Amino acid sequence: MTRAGLTELNAFIAIAEHRSFSAAARVLGVSPSALSHTIRNFEAGLGVRLFNRTTRSVAPTEAGEQLLRRVRPAVADLDDAMNEIASTGDHPSGSLRISASESGARPLVRHVLPGFLARYPDIRVELVVDSRLVDIVAQGFDAGIRIFEDVPRDMIAIRFGPDMRFCAVASPAYLARRAPPKAPHDLLKHECIRFRFESGAIYRWDLARRGKSATIDVEGPLTLGNVGLMIDAALAGIGIAWVPQERVAEHLEAGRLVPVLPEWSPTFAGLCLYYPANRHPPTALHLFAQAVREWAGSPNPPSDPA
Repeated sequence: MTRAGLTELNAFIAIAEHRSFSAAARVLGVSPSALSHTIRNFEAGLGVRLFNRTTRSVAPTEAGEQLLRRVRPAVADLDDAMNEIASTGDHPSGSLRISASESGARPLVRHVLPGFLARYPDIRVELVVDSRLVDIVAQGFDAGIRIFEDVPRDMIAIRFGPDMRFCAVASPAYLARRAPPKAPHDLLKHECIRFRFESGAIYRWDLARRGKSATIDVEGPLTLGNVGLMIDAALAGIGIAWVPQERVAEHLEAGRLVPVLPEWSPTFAGLCLYYPANRHPPTALHLFAQAVREWAGSPNPPSDPA
């Protein structure tokens, strides 16, 4: 078996992540034929097929998935070490890859990244927006952004957002057609606007009141994967939506939406930047975490709808 170098490993990781030789070749700045030749030699040296290839798709084999789980964190650590050495001078450099929901990324894009990127022009930040709860270590991310209760307990978490309150809302037009629910299980008789995660799971509504809780698997004519569209659907009178209260505050104040079962609206701990506690953070992550802490600890940090 031949030893693999960084060239082969980076090529392998790029193809596995992009599921495409042509897309990986563009990222690496090589031709698809050269990349294919590299992988063929890599597989021949290992004596194992790493990818299943068809005319339309590329996917890691079982051996490829196993290798990816082992080498991606190792190669990321090597990159971090090189970046850290390059950042010992007056111009910190490196790359930072963060997994986040759209609502989680928005306040940092607005309030932290402008000053951070201006201060450190040699640092590159990539925000990968995804509604799924991914394993940031296994998926090759440096950090993630999620609400506190979704952060694994073996992570360092930096709170930067206010507590979030969820609420059920509907338009006056919808409530003119249907009597408002009086208890959580009455929602099962209503047209509700459901949310589906990219994983395929349907979000269940978790209501709470004075120590009591109710989890409702609602039904309805419309399922969406975007909170903004859910609000639009509620405004259009399609049904009842379950959304962060901050996102609909203006509509509630203007009367365009009406709270439903407001006494059952629970509050959750807010957004966090999180990263592994058992790894030395690379320079770029250390500086970004520091910037988030400073912003969150400012006397009056601007708040954004979660």
